[in-house]
Amino acid sequence: MKGRIRGLAASALTAALLAALLGLGVRKGVAQERIDHMSRLETSLVLGPGKNLRDARKCFEREARKGYPPAMVNLAVFYVRGWGGVEQNYGTALYWLKEAAKQGQSRAYTNLGILYLKGWGVPQNNEEALKNFRIAAERSETGAMVNVGYMTENGMGTTKNEAEGAEWYQRAAERGDAWGQNNLADAYLRGIGVAQSDTSAAGWFQKAAEQGHTGARIKLGFLCMTGRGVKKDPLAAYAWILAASEAGDHRGDGYLTGLQAELQPEQLEAATKRAQDLHAVREETSPMETALVQ
Repeated sequence: MKGRIRGLAASALTAALLAALLGLGVRKGVAQERIDHMSRLETSLVLGPGKNLRDARKCFEREARKGYPPAMVNLAVFYVRGWGGVEQNYGTALYWLKEAAKQGQSRAYTNLGILYLKGWGVPQNNEEALKNFRIAAERSETGAMVNVGYMTENGMGTTKNEAEGAEWYQRAAERGDAWGQNNLADAYLRGIGVAQSDTSAAGWFQKAAEQGHTGARIKLGFLCMTGRGVKKDPLAAYAWILAASEAGDHRGDGYLTGLQAELQPEQLEAATKRAQDLHAVREETSPMETALVQ
């Protein structure tokens, strides 16, 4: 149940969901670079009620041509996705990301890394991907930190170094990144790059799970079910795993049947209610996905 990299998530092209789309890759506690107030205000107006992705794309394109780096990144994402009335065009996305990178826009380097990692519009190249992720990571992009951690842990584009991978997860986790917290917890659980510790694993899974990371919820549920690193608690285990299942991650469904047999009807009711409350918290996107700047 590593679950460290996911594919691109599909999104409905509706104005109602656009606010959520703008949250792609934006981590709590990470300062965005030089956000121009007027451009942000204009973008917010474009993304208001009754608007759509086509309007947003036009706004980003206008601001990008004026030289505004965050708009360049967002426009590039639209071309990667084929949003807002444009056809998918990795070459155009690459152009705008490089223009934003010239001005030092951190998220541009993260997304350039993704293009090289995936081979979108460029030859697939792990070394080039890692180079761009490192630049973004050194500029406090937590998603890029997680990507550097994953690639160094697994020897992608560099010599395998599990300890360095764990260090990058730690940096992202301490800045509140859910994927960093999950990956660091997984490292502690497996003893990869750090001393094995069920207690540390449970603590970091808890932090990621509270942010809605479904993989962390399943693993925390497993620890609660077995009493590893935490007090054995079938009710909490059922709630965490069911919340992940209701969010579409069914990797822990096999545990639910066994847990049901352990819980009394009133406990099942309480656990189900808890899972519903947890389901209201949405998981952050994978750092391996192209991300808009908010």
